[in-house]
Amino acid sequence: MTRPFRFGLGKLAVPDDAEQWQKLSKDVESQGYDVLLVPDHLGRTAPFPPLVATAAATRLRVGTLVLNSGFYHPPLLARDIATVDRLTGGRIEVGLGTGYVHAEFEALGLDPGSPKDRVDALERTVRELRRLLSDPEHVPAAVQDPVPLLIAGNGNRVLRLAAQHGDIAGFIGMRYDPTAFGGLRLIPRTELAERVAYFDRVVGERAAQVEKNLLLQAVIVTDDREAAIRHVAATQLPVPQHELEQTPLLLIGSVQEIIDQVKELRDTLGFSYFTVMDIHQEAFAPVVEALAGT
Repeated sequence: MTRPFRFGLGKLAVPDDAEQWQKLSKDVESQGYDVLLVPDHLGRTAPFPPLVATAAATRLRVGTLVLNSGFYHPPLLARDIATVDRLTGGRIEVGLGTGYVHAEFEALGLDPGSPKDRVDALERTVRELRRLLSDPEHVPAAVQDPVPLLIAGNGNRVLRLAAQHGDIAGFIGMRYDPTAFGGLRLIPRTELAERVAYFDRVVGERAAQVEKNLLLQAVIVTDDREAAIRHVAATQLPVPQHELEQTPLLLIGSVQEIIDQVKELRDTLGFSYFTVMDIHQEAFAPVVEALAGT
């Protein structure tokens, strides 16, 4: 089964003024995006309140990209999710991940632990959210049944968790590397394809139920791909150029070439839901316009 395309827009910069935020939300909707998403990092806006404001001004679905599961107690998180689901008319999609920025854990007085510890915490959170939000006695009651969960990561355990309990498998196309810029390293297409193949094996009979999402790192409309890659390396992703050339997370070329790249990623790897961050909103908008709903 080929799923129709969906497109998400992650907003890193959330203005303090509600009127301005709602105008930005309307602009996102007018460009054809389906989902507006807010990240979860200390030092930035809290993720849930902007989602309610967006839903009040638009028909967009809204979501988190992604909550750091180690920061939250599941019953309190279930309460907040159900409340936002009610206030948005059943339009929230909850993205969950393990978290990787050690400084954020430490600022909260938390031990980030090992990667295994963080996956353990994610699994506990996912299982508890499923139990609590499906409980007919839960107060407040969510509108959606189930509330869609996007589970993000590339490791075997996270992919198995997404296969068993997720509605959306969020492939970040990067792996944790404390020596890399920002703590994450881009993976080449061959590694992403292997991760997708692993997920396809473990998802089994749930394949038709779980949507595949890919978080893109850059969208650049240009006639000079090599120069664009050099620019990204110098200004956005300071990693070796050969890594940028080998990753599918950078969509670079003419609008038609980028459209073809997106189609190819769906045809070969099954990605139908693509997310970009706000820095690439305008560059990706013509692609969204051409492919939305197809």
